[in-house]
Amino acid sequence: MRKASVLPSSDLPNIDADQFHPPDPERLFSPVRATHPPRILLLYGSLRERSYSRLLTEEAARLLQALGCETRIYDPRDLPLPDAAPEDHPKVQELRDFAQWSEGMVWTSPERHGAMTGILKAQIDWIPLAIGSVRPTQGKTLAVMEVSGGSQSFNAVNQMRVLGRWMRMITIPNQSSVAKAFLEFEDDGRMKPSPYYERVVDVMEELVKFTLLTRDCADYLVDRYSERRESVEALSKRVNLRSI
Repeated sequence: MRKASVLPSSDLPNIDADQFHPPDPERLFSPVRATHPPRILLLYGSLRERSYSRLLTEEAARLLQALGCETRIYDPRDLPLPDAAPEDHPKVQELRDFAQWSEGMVWTSPERHGAMTGILKAQIDWIPLAIGSVRPTQGKTLAVMEVSGGSQSFNAVNQMRVLGRWMRMITIPNQSSVAKAFLEFEDDGRMKPSPYYERVVDVMEELVKFTLLTRDCADYLVDRYSERRESVEALSKRVNLRSI
């Protein structure tokens, strides 16, 4: 049950008392918890035959499955550029369906020209902030990783963190950046044991913990005072228009 609104004090004359709610522990710590495996969508940012971002993504998926998750890896081949095809394009619909299905995501990109790749950015750009009344990324958890051909860098993961915030996701504190990725994988595509591999394990473990912690209250965590007021104002406008 929602707690009563807090009446604004004389120091808060601009607060809408009806939409200003104190945190509700019952909604944050619901005794009813989901029991299905955490659902994680993994995106990668290269179409090369031997794509190290894909190999790292596949390694992450194996770890997530071992940690009790259900995973889906999206194949970006044949995904059109944003706005170059209608929204009902099969690859666009597949991506959006995966995004809605997921409770958390992993984004892995090569660093190219000091940035994430256009291939990964195109996937993110095709995921809208809202589909009807559903926000396919809001409140979901996110882990970010990158691979580099040279020395270790964090340009791509930093960019992806900005995008995660823009998509209103809960980006976990840990991240992975694999330098000289061509040295870190066996011929069969498996990642070699190394401190880089151990960091990937850390990141996946943390992602699962954050997903389990937040998935039952994800909508409440990102519920906003400004949007509650906007909704009330929009409803009032509709009612007033009907009465004209």
